[in-house]
Amino acid sequence: MTTEDPDDRALWSQAAGGSAHAFGVLFDRHAKAVYNHCFRLTASWAEAEDHLQATFLLAWRKRDDVRLERESALPWLLTVATNVVRNEQRSFLRRLKNLRRVGEERPVPDHADLVAERLDDQRRMKALLDVVAKLPRNEREALVLCVWSDVSYADAAAVLGITEGSVRARVSKARAKVQQHHRELVHTGEDR
Repeated sequence: MTTEDPDDRALWSQAAGGSAHAFGVLFDRHAKAVYNHCFRLTASWAEAEDHLQATFLLAWRKRDDVRLERESALPWLLTVATNVVRNEQRSFLRRLKNLRRVGEERPVPDHADLVAERLDDQRRMKALLDVVAKLPRNEREALVLCVWSDVSYADAAAVLGITEGSVRARVSKARAKVQQHHRELVHTGEDR
């Protein structure tokens, strides 16, 4: 600093007034010291670079709120840099702790197996629907209500307007016909 160069306090005051040039002079004057300080705190040049940028970004944002007590801004900048590094380390440790809490990733089931299962389910359901469609309407209605939808025989009887015994008989006949069709498919090898 020559006799013509303003001290940090004057530059800080100008920067607080909006002078980007004055802040740039402060950066040029102290960046190397802050950078080295950050390296000594992290043992990483890359992290030191990030922390240097974060320190001066924070200094720029706080320029209106901070009044330098000494002629040099360096002690304050080093304190800010220390806090920036400490906060980043705490944040890193929190993220690491959260990752450990989550645990290992579970293996993802093969999507192809799920697709194949769904296609098989659809094929079997289509074949079953073809068989059920051939049943008399009264047996089909009783089967769908009581077997597929788990409606009680008494409730199905009330809905269909028949006795509970009639519902049971219709369901029994429908099951027998569906099972017979299934046995025929297995015997011929079509149910695969």
